[in-house]
Amino acid sequence: MNDHARDLLQKVTDFRATAMDAARPEAVNKRRALGRMTLRERIDTILDEGSFREFGSLVEPLRVTRWNADIVAPADGIVCGKGVVDGRPVMVYGTDFTVHGGSTGRHGMLKHARLAEKALNNGFPVVYLLEGGGHRIQDGLDARYFAAGSSVFQNLARLSGWVPIATAMMGVGFAGPTNYAAMSDFVVMIRGYSTLGIAGPALVKASTGEDLDKEQLGGAATQADKNGLADLAVDTEQEALDAVRKFLSYFPTNAQCPLPIVPCDDPVDRREESLLDIVPADTRRAYDVKQVIERVVDRDSVFELKPNYAKNIVTALARLNGRPVGIVANQPRFRAGMLDTPACEKAAHFIAVCDAFGLPLVMLIDVPGFAVGSAAESTGIARKSARLFFELGQATVPRVSVALRKGYGAAYYAMGGGRSFEADAALCWPTAELGALSVEGAVDVAYRKDWEEAADPAAARAELVQTLKAQLGALSAASSFGLDDVIDPRETRQRLIEIFDDCPPRRTNRQPPKVRQISPI
Repeated sequence: MNDHARDLLQKVTDFRATAMDAARPEAVNKRRALGRMTLRERIDTILDEGSFREFGSLVEPLRVTRWNADIVAPADGIVCGKGVVDGRPVMVYGTDFTVHGGSTGRHGMLKHARLAEKALNNGFPVVYLLEGGGHRIQDGLDARYFAAGSSVFQNLARLSGWVPIATAMMGVGFAGPTNYAAMSDFVVMIRGYSTLGIAGPALVKASTGEDLDKEQLGGAATQADKNGLADLAVDTEQEALDAVRKFLSYFPTNAQCPLPIVPCDDPVDRREESLLDIVPADTRRAYDVKQVIERVVDRDSVFELKPNYAKNIVTALARLNGRPVGIVANQPRFRAGMLDTPACEKAAHFIAVCDAFGLPLVMLIDVPGFAVGSAAESTGIARKSARLFFELGQATVPRVSVALRKGYGAAYYAMGGGRSFEADAALCWPTAELGALSVEGAVDVAYRKDWEEAADPAAARAELVQTLKAQLGALSAASSFGLDDVIDPRETRQRLIEIFDDCPPRRTNRQPPKVRQISPI
């Protein structure tokens, strides 16, 4: 290389260095004072060591008006590139809060579009590390650069179901970052620091008059626990980054890749004696279905999503003999495990994610029915519950239903009970009680006249309840081949593993020649 070429190379090297942390000690020290990582440190933490390959580090911000003519924005405040997580490729997009509050300028938006295009073409998962306030106002208030819009959302729609998309909301994230998070398969927030929302407090007050701080408007207690927009809330940055890595570990690189099956030393035929005692035969007694899940799947493999939202249903990633699976289970500890609108939405989205990437489904059923009454109807449950039927009807992955106890009415169907959605196996435990509605409800609605006219109404009612309950039990369900088998609870793990070992990864497409499905919501 001649001297002139070396000089030019050095010029490029020196300019690239201005975007790195070492060249920006004041900004880095502010992060340190807050106990926070810089964006580049976050990227280094989440990726395998030395694997990051950045593009667009030489980008400068748009400088065309008096509002942005003198702006300084290294890499235009956006860091993009390819890296590796646990040996597998990912595309990483991050907003740098030290550069104009993590706002997105015109050139940063072009970098984002390029990243989405690369992820689409190469079939690589996308990881978002977000902290900032969306569109940079200095650039956005110029129709020459705003009117054309952006291809990012078109490509995010195309990426959906093709590659896993995971977002770590690392700080304030109103506006644009929230839009990206909402199109992700997994979102984690940091309590007391992260926010999500369409607009921040200042804009909300100007638009509506509401005077709310950022935590009230979009903190983790609101968006993870109450609204379910985020899948998980943790306490530290490190936990958030670890959660993204863990989430990705259950999924293939893209929808055409095989599942990431890991070595497992947990015996296939492990029998947990405690499974005989966890589920009470008395349907009025509650129990924790998470104890069932933990004893059936591989030890220490459960990763629950939305644990504090719609607690009446549990959605969790786990493994069976090293194979990733999705678990959907009614939780009798909360609202008796009934299906209300939040529970239906939570389960339906989870089923869609699992089906997109080939994770078999395990449906653990103990459901008293759908929520009823004016309060339930005001949430749009009639249509929103249909999304659960819809997603199960679209799913092509293997699935097994196990009725642990109650399975009443259409909610039993919505949980994939019996052969409602062509389960690869329809099983139940001896404690199962299956019917169109609860026995007590049926007795009071359909048979009230019979027992009220008896000499001893209370005794007559109790006798009728017991008679009908005998018709709803596990043996009755199996006697007419409504289910494949009544199994010993201790054999659940082994039966699930054997069934999934026998199943092809996908079912044959039996859809009629239509262009697309139409979701109920």
